[in-house]
Amino acid sequence: MDNRYGAFIDPMLEVMPLGYGPLEGLSFTVKDVFAVAGHTSSAGNPDWSRTHSASTYHAAAVRSLLVAGASLKGAALTDELMYSLGGENYHYGTPVNPHASGCIPGGSSSGSAVAVASGSVDFALGTDTGGSIRVPSSYCGVYGFRPSHGAVDMKGVIPLSPGFDTVGWMAGHAELLHKVGKILLPMGKEPNKNTIDHIYIATDAWTLVEKESEIKLSNALSRLQSGAGRALDIEIAPEGLKVWMDVFRELQGREIWATHGEWIEQERPEFGPDIADRFAWASSLDSKDLTFAQQTREGISSRLRQLLGESGCFVIPTVPGPAPLRGGDSRQLERNRSGAMMLCCIAGLAGLPQVTLPVTGEDGLPLGISIIGGYGQDLRLLSWIKEVWG
Repeated sequence: MDNRYGAFIDPMLEVMPLGYGPLEGLSFTVKDVFAVAGHTSSAGNPDWSRTHSASTYHAAAVRSLLVAGASLKGAALTDELMYSLGGENYHYGTPVNPHASGCIPGGSSSGSAVAVASGSVDFALGTDTGGSIRVPSSYCGVYGFRPSHGAVDMKGVIPLSPGFDTVGWMAGHAELLHKVGKILLPMGKEPNKNTIDHIYIATDAWTLVEKESEIKLSNALSRLQSGAGRALDIEIAPEGLKVWMDVFRELQGREIWATHGEWIEQERPEFGPDIADRFAWASSLDSKDLTFAQQTREGISSRLRQLLGESGCFVIPTVPGPAPLRGGDSRQLERNRSGAMMLCCIAGLAGLPQVTLPVTGEDGLPLGISIIGGYGQDLRLLSWIKEVWG
């Protein structure tokens, strides 16, 4: 397969369909954390490959897509152990962002986003724990979906933080995003009503938008408002989105170390500097009292799920602006990461489904606007987006 954009860590991997169905004739790739029979997943790190064996089976999500008629092409590059939102891999390099070649592609599902944006495949599987579908989708100008937590089977997927991990997907248009959802989401049935009858505009989230992105994202917001019954302004995080981000980071970090700490201590893998620092920080949370964080998360989840019900949604910017420049200042990259996490933690803390839609900025660079739906209302959300945006 053509790998001119560097999207694939294994461009030669290919699996033919296992059946005939709605996805017949379509191709997809998988982030290199999904089990594919006969293939050794790298998780973006050569020491992971070295210490693990080839899979004897397909991950549940992969098998479902193959049975539905799709063919698998290539294993897509991921940031190391999925612990990054940038898309820059210390060992394997940085995939080229097809719509912003001087900018990072976003991560950790970097190769998946680039493969879709470049037209190498029709759609792609990735994972999203803290934004790893949503951020690269926005930076690369594609549609991306993070489902309700627990909605899609994680069997055969390398975990990062099980309490937040989800299997997500990306596509070039809303109709295909929906079509894949009908295969992967529970029962694959349409809701009785596709209507979103009220939109909450999260005003505190919108204050994070970079000035040069305001006009285009505001226009996109108006388009979404026209497709809903009513729109209300709301402060989504009374405690502050910075507090929410810190709660998310601590709970995620504790789980990450519980998941991978033993392997790291035993194998002493080589990580890129930023990834190494994050794992070192995560290890320090092992003895920290996280009662406040746990209680705060429970309160956030309960409040947001109650607000949305079945037919409500929040509209927020996916990330504050376009993708940062490749090789940029590390402090600026960290500021971008923090801004993205403050927005991405909203759905993560409450386990809610979120779809990001591509918007073109004033300078031609990709932006993203997001809709967060009620828990378990994944197909309602995807159906509505197909109607009002597709």
